[in-house]
Amino acid sequence: MKGVILAGGLGTRLYPLTHATNKHLLPVFDQPMIYYPIQVLLSAGIEEILVVTGGPHAGDFIRVMQNGKPLGIKHLEYTFQEKSDGGISDALSLAEDFADNGPVAVILGDNTTDADVSEEIKNFKDGALIFLKEVPDPERFGVAVFSKDGKIESIEEKPEKPKSNYAVTGLYLFDNKVFDYIRKLKPSQRGQLEVTDLNNIYLKKGKLRWAHLNGFWSDAGTAESLFRTNLYWARKKGVKIT
Repeated sequence: MKGVILAGGLGTRLYPLTHATNKHLLPVFDQPMIYYPIQVLLSAGIEEILVVTGGPHAGDFIRVMQNGKPLGIKHLEYTFQEKSDGGISDALSLAEDFADNGPVAVILGDNTTDADVSEEIKNFKDGALIFLKEVPDPERFGVAVFSKDGKIESIEEKPEKPKSNYAVTGLYLFDNKVFDYIRKLKPSQRGQLEVTDLNNIYLKKGKLRWAHLNGFWSDAGTAESLFRTNLYWARKKGVKIT
């Protein structure tokens, strides 16, 4: 399995910080933010990685990550998303050649977690696998709606009144059919190709599974979540904060 890190966008919610560089290169304690999703993939045995970036600071990634060798990446590629607000599925569509008809592990570049997902990646066969996490603010995310027997009935994108507090984290496993499904997507009201719509295609085909993401997880897309994420990793690495 190959890995795809989605690190485009303009990071407008973090202005003025992101006037200077791409959101995913902002510091999370002692490392650039994107190092954390890289480490998730590497710890699961994925050594071939594509970074999808975009916006005016895309070139900053090359200075920070170079060819990936210092980070332990065997093979690193970059691609550019022309439409910065095109959506997650639009960004993922750029990985089709890189995937080379194989499955992909996709992680958002602003997601940090200390969860071990190596078993899920090792045992992945086909369809799609999404990772869910209980959060206090599910209205910010795609939210899983469950049936009485614990199966996912649907996924709602940023609902005003969430039917559960299980957020779809920014970590997904997809088989090689994902790119055909993306071509069938229509832009949402936001004008984006939504990953929620993509997951719902797999759900309708009976090919969507889910796993609980154990351990810490946070996106760092807002000033509050970026601050909270920095606190966690600082404490985890031994810094005493009063």
